[in-house]
Amino acid sequence: MKSVFHLAYNVTDLAQARHFYGTVLGCAEGRSTETWVDFNFFGHEISLHLGTPFKTEATGKVAGKLVPMPHLGVVLQMDDWNIMAERLRAAGVQFELEPMVRFAGEPGEQSTMFFRDPSGNPIEIKGFKDFDRVFAS
Repeated sequence: MKSVFHLAYNVTDLAQARHFYGTVLGCAEGRSTETWVDFNFFGHEISLHLGTPFKTEATGKVAGKLVPMPHLGVVLQMDDWNIMAERLRAAGVQFELEPMVRFAGEPGEQSTMFFRDPSGNPIEIKGFKDFDRVFAS
């Protein structure tokens, strides 16, 4: 069964969101009105609506680091992950968790980075050398 994931959440400024998701992250814009905008978030649909972003807390403990919960994320191939990390650095994005490798040498070895959009919504981008290992235990 093939599917596309859909997630809708709030942002405080659509112009800032358009710049961040469209220009910084490189996501293609889809439908929009004066109160929301859709983006192709790496093959999945996100709908950003004007409103108060959800409350987050650094309560997720992963590999000894606290990460913001809840958060949105995507898994990329390692080459694409490295390109994205450089793209974010070049754009001056401040990381909550700098690009790093976790679970080194384990079945779930991955690269990860956490940052927030201009409205404070946390985003994680993971990188895997082999997508067959995403669910490895």
